[in-house]
Amino acid sequence: MTRINVTKSFLPPIEEYMTYVQKIWDSVYLTNQGPLLKSLEQQLQEYLGVNNVQMVVNGTLALQLALRAVDATGGEIITTPFTFVATTSAILWEGCKPVYVDIDPETLCIDADKIEAAITDKTKAILAVHVFGAPCDVEKIAAIAARHQLPVIYDAAHAFGVTVSGKSLLSYGDMATCSFHATKIFHTIEGGAVVVNNPDLVRRIDLMKKFGSEGDEQVMLGINAKMSEFNAAMGLANLKYIDQNIAQRKIVTELYDRLLPSSLRRPVLDKGVDERNYIYYPVLFKNEGELLDAVKKLQALEVYPRRYFYPSLNTLPYLSDKQACPISEDVTSRILCLPLYGDLAESDVRKICQALVQ
Repeated sequence: MTRINVTKSFLPPIEEYMTYVQKIWDSVYLTNQGPLLKSLEQQLQEYLGVNNVQMVVNGTLALQLALRAVDATGGEIITTPFTFVATTSAILWEGCKPVYVDIDPETLCIDADKIEAAITDKTKAILAVHVFGAPCDVEKIAAIAARHQLPVIYDAAHAFGVTVSGKSLLSYGDMATCSFHATKIFHTIEGGAVVVNNPDLVRRIDLMKKFGSEGDEQVMLGINAKMSEFNAAMGLANLKYIDQNIAQRKIVTELYDRLLPSSLRRPVLDKGVDERNYIYYPVLFKNEGELLDAVKKLQALEVYPRRYFYPSLNTLPYLSDKQACPISEDVTSRILCLPLYGDLAESDVRKICQALVQ
């Protein structure tokens, strides 16, 4: 019996990847903002319709650089408790305090109506997450940020390829950060990016990701967040297939939609969206007991879903200041992501759905 994981990394034809690797061998240019990386940044800008893509080594460092760029260190960061732990990790690693605002029960993104009440004189930024590719209320968040003169950073790790009002979801906020980890719909094996929408921050991000150096001069404090040419090569090879990948994932998603019982509620992922990316297939059970029963049934069939996201980050054991977020805490106890990738067989989707119907 073949194991079915929650996701499966897309790989281009190896010959196409090796064409780029041969260029690396010929140039002996392995890293330090090489020609393949610069080409990938330009192609991503064209594909996404954004002005400035700064490639980095992973999505977590992208978040850390964004926080540093807005001088957030030591302050409070308004954020969501419902996301992967990396969002909170970046905040804490940069010496900031996460201030959790509960989520919208439909989209599972941060509830914009609750943000303003959480702002204090210590607030340095709003760091929201487009969960499962569902857009935050970007207009409302922008208005709040403008009133309080706060920068907005979007963790857009799930939002690659999503468009809202005719433009990339990554074009909202002062910055949007991406993860190009191997599990994402577009990947560079490991990698990430900061999409810099605020022109005043472009040079800061560019300097900080390469030790704060400009030629032989040390301009500011920085770190090594540079992506290698080998990672960029994988990105260039993969970008050719991104539309095909999304189209295949849409087919699998629509099959789930037809076969799963209506009692399994799904978050609203397409509110205000022109184009989705079908990155995950989350379902909500009535309670945690039903979720655990479903996991047991699926694992008996060698199917391995994931509890994305669990636990609610406001409950992390290493947080000194516990903040209640009852909606997030409830959702994390009963949400499960089912396997979803482009070449997931129809027979396997049917097997998964049948197990959940019983």
